[in-house]
Amino acid sequence: MIEISHVNKAYDGRAIVNDLTLTIPEGALCVLLGLSGCGKSTTLRMINRLVPHDSGTIRVGGEDVMSVAPEALRRRIGYAIQSTGLFPHWRIEDNIATVPRLLGWPAERVRDRVTELLTLLRLDPKNYRSKYPHQLSGGEQQRVGVARALAADPDILLMDEPFGAVDPITRDALQAEVLRIHKATGKTIVFVTHDIEEALRLATVIAIMERGRLAQVGTPLEIVENPASDFVRDFVGVQGIGLKLLSVRRVADRVRRGEGADGAAIAADATLADALATMVARRVDRLAVSDGDGGTMGAIALADLVR
Repeated sequence: MIEISHVNKAYDGRAIVNDLTLTIPEGALCVLLGLSGCGKSTTLRMINRLVPHDSGTIRVGGEDVMSVAPEALRRRIGYAIQSTGLFPHWRIEDNIATVPRLLGWPAERVRDRVTELLTLLRLDPKNYRSKYPHQLSGGEQQRVGVARALAADPDILLMDEPFGAVDPITRDALQAEVLRIHKATGKTIVFVTHDIEEALRLATVIAIMERGRLAQVGTPLEIVENPASDFVRDFVGVQGIGLKLLSVRRVADRVRRGEGADGAAIAADATLADALATMVARRVDRLAVSDGDGGTMGAIALADLVR
């Protein structure tokens, strides 16, 4: 759990973070969302003390971050950024192994961890461990950056607009990887973005910031359905609100249990937007819904998406 209590940060007399109080539950994927300059990246960096806060308290796992040496704190918290920050003259294996080696892990354990992470990020260890960053695509470099952030098996992963510099197709794939990793590991992830669509896709909880303050915190569905202010409403966007609602509601909420449909089944935890896209691609108005164990639990029809 991350507890931010009445935290303030100013530069040259200008408040960047203003009396911020926010609790991020253990295992959450919390997206800090807001316009440029609203304080979201500063908030992220205060969690691992890359930026010191002026007042208030920040606790990680119940421990005040100011009572822990910065180096020790950062080794416990993974950190991934937009530019990846990979060392250009180090092999991919050496980049990923940076923190485990600083912690004195045995060489065999380090090698096994690199193999495990490359596999997790869908990069063939045989092909990638000996390459250098310049030999990888932008998307592959971002995957390595995430692998390095996870190398010492931290409980918390901080991600500061990590996919802002990649093309839309690669970004979509990397977002899917984050969701898969979060589901597989159960780690607490704090993710900074200014992209509402990215936030709605990834988050279990969204914290929207406005001029250094917390404008609203809630689930993606709560944010879209019940914006707390005109600012939040405008930020989420009135136009396209129907598609946004489809992106935060799940197939399981609309399934017709016991009914059937032809073709491959869609997962119950897929979004209604995924169901719509699948129907359009297959040119059908009905899909079977998987129960997760190889069988089907029912079906969903096109009419159910707007029910």
